[in-house]
Amino acid sequence: MKPIIIALFNNKGGVGKTTVVYHLAHIFPRIGYPTLAVDLDPQANLTEAFFDEESLTDRLENPGKGETIYSCIEPIMEGTGDIEEPKPLKVADGVFVLNGDLRLSLFEDKLSDAWPRNYEGDMSALRATTSFYRIMLKGAEKCGAKVVLVDVGPNLGAINRATILSVDYLILPLAVDLFSLQGLRNLGPKIRDWRKYWKTICGNNPNLAIPIPPGEINPIGYIVLQHAMRLDRPVLSYERWLKRIPEEYNSSVLGISSRDEIKALDPTNCLASLRHYRSLIPMSYEARKPVFDLQPADGAIGGHTKLVTTAYNEFKTLSENIIKKIKEKGVNYE
Repeated sequence: MKPIIIALFNNKGGVGKTTVVYHLAHIFPRIGYPTLAVDLDPQANLTEAFFDEESLTDRLENPGKGETIYSCIEPIMEGTGDIEEPKPLKVADGVFVLNGDLRLSLFEDKLSDAWPRNYEGDMSALRATTSFYRIMLKGAEKCGAKVVLVDVGPNLGAINRATILSVDYLILPLAVDLFSLQGLRNLGPKIRDWRKYWKTICGNNPNLAIPIPPGEINPIGYIVLQHAMRLDRPVLSYERWLKRIPEEYNSSVLGISSRDEIKALDPTNCLASLRHYRSLIPMSYEARKPVFDLQPADGAIGGHTKLVTTAYNEFKTLSENIIKKIKEKGVNYE
């Protein structure tokens, strides 16, 4: 069965997106959904979270075929063939990773060039544009993943366009500030434009020899990241931005313009409100394990112990809410 493909994305960086992807990749298998994490951010921060420097050096300096996302698309880049078979790494029970690669940024120009040629049914353009989708399908099949989690950079460029077209569902991590709201305003119209364009491409090419994504790009909600309060931003300011998120999400992302319609919509678009775990996050990356698996030997002592348990409960609830939202769409991935 086809896996659930989910991207976490916001046009604003620094909101904790990669941290959430990393923790969801570890929690989904514990509720019955083996997961493949795919790092499609050219900065490769997600890959760095999973592996120590020695492992990264061995794997990234001279990667074999299919061992990183770039090595999977290298034949397309060089014009010598189609995608390589991906080789995800198992990092824990039910947790697999397809490594990122800084060379992925070189693919941006090729994807930009391919975009208008998709209309003409140009097979080389379609192979490039659909390469991420096909790599994710093959990677999930290889490791038996039911969920594919995708980490992307905070921009609206060609790499992210091809990535977002490949996903079934979109989740938006948000900080409580003006810039996250502006990110929603930028992202919403782009999603609708990309979806409309891709529907035309699918209609023009109904019988392709390669699988192409349907381009549904279905937003299923947002996550509020409760970062530590800054001294220059009082509580009232924080609450003001927090109250504006639901309406902004409904109008900008879902495209609902009527205020009455917005008020009548499902208020549960907020999938979770996650606290800032402060010193536990760097501790987690140092130990190469999620916050909710930290032990006293890792430095999680005293007041940290309660936060470790809280983190497990919060991320488990978030993962269950995501699956519930997907099932409400009428899709059962059991």
